[in-house]
Amino acid sequence: MTGLAANLGRRSAVTELAPAAAAATPALRKAGTVRFEALGKSYASSAGQVQALAGIDLDIRAGEIFGIIGRSGAGKSSLLRTINRLERPSTGRVLVDGEDIAALDEAGLVALRRRVGMVFQHFNLLSAKTVRGNVALPLRVAGLPGGEIARRVDQALELVGLTGKGDTYPSRLSGGQKQRVGIARALVSRPEILLCDEATSALDPETTVSILRLLRNINRRLGLTVVLITHEMSVIREICDRVVVLEAGRIAEQGPVWQVFGAPNHAATQALLQPLQHGLPEDLVQRLRDKRHGAGDETLVELSFLGRNAPDLGQLAAVTGQGAGRGRLRLVSSQLERIQGHSIGKLLVALGPGVAPEALAPLADQTRILGYVDASDD
Repeated sequence: MTGLAANLGRRSAVTELAPAAAAATPALRKAGTVRFEALGKSYASSAGQVQALAGIDLDIRAGEIFGIIGRSGAGKSSLLRTINRLERPSTGRVLVDGEDIAALDEAGLVALRRRVGMVFQHFNLLSAKTVRGNVALPLRVAGLPGGEIARRVDQALELVGLTGKGDTYPSRLSGGQKQRVGIARALVSRPEILLCDEATSALDPETTVSILRLLRNINRRLGLTVVLITHEMSVIREICDRVVVLEAGRIAEQGPVWQVFGAPNHAATQALLQPLQHGLPEDLVQRLRDKRHGAGDETLVELSFLGRNAPDLGQLAAVTGQGAGRGRLRLVSSQLERIQGHSIGKLLVALGPGVAPEALAPLADQTRILGYVDASDD
């Protein structure tokens, strides 16, 4: 990734590939907005009509990275594909830059799909064409002159870190390189919006990180709106500004990523976040009791930070009387992380005799007594 920053920082590629609206000031820039109004989508099946989406009201802002998550069958792909009209809504409207795309004629639809690039899970590269040939394909279909095609392809390959790979065939590329070709192909038409359909789910963790960094840098440098769907909550946490959670075709909840991750309200969101959360350490589970057994027992307290407070260990020590010989506080485990500048997660502490758990309440967003353990076991 060391060469990526240099590639992205070269003014020629960035300036040329940016959509025209990116040259405007952020306050004036409108290109790249998406609005769903009472959107519904149903499919015919042998069992009758299947409702994939219902009552979707949602705004995606220009220039943000917006995540769509949900369990299998929640309607993620159906919603994403209405943005470039690969799927037609059964009810409601989709507006791109304020325009109802259902009203577009064939020429308007072609123009829309040039403004809305798409990156796929399985790359969708043509094995018989080189990297350059794959990236150039949308421009050849559009009928651009050969010189213009060559210039744009070079810029796109430079932007995604594949300079020098133009004459290579897909079979000689790694999975991450193939996805970079797919991203370059999506960018070569200079879109305002980039749709990512499970763009990292076929990649190993290390490659996923590099692709996410690439997408985030492209978003920042070009000002593109990026809309991605994924079942990987770590992907949303890594790069998204806001997120919507779908459940059975409806919006379960939405908001800034730190807020949704820090205090999920809906059961669907809580279930999706469960793999990112660690339970109580097994050794403590074995020792934990509901009631005190002796005067030396410690109280196990869980402090939850939901983005509004930040943990201050100095305050914890002061509240419990540390340094004055009046109490004992042990940090048992920590599951804290920073998301969009907010502290999210939990601290598990053990309080010795004479320390009131209630004294910790002002220091966290939530506190909960889990039980009691015998301090002599440590």
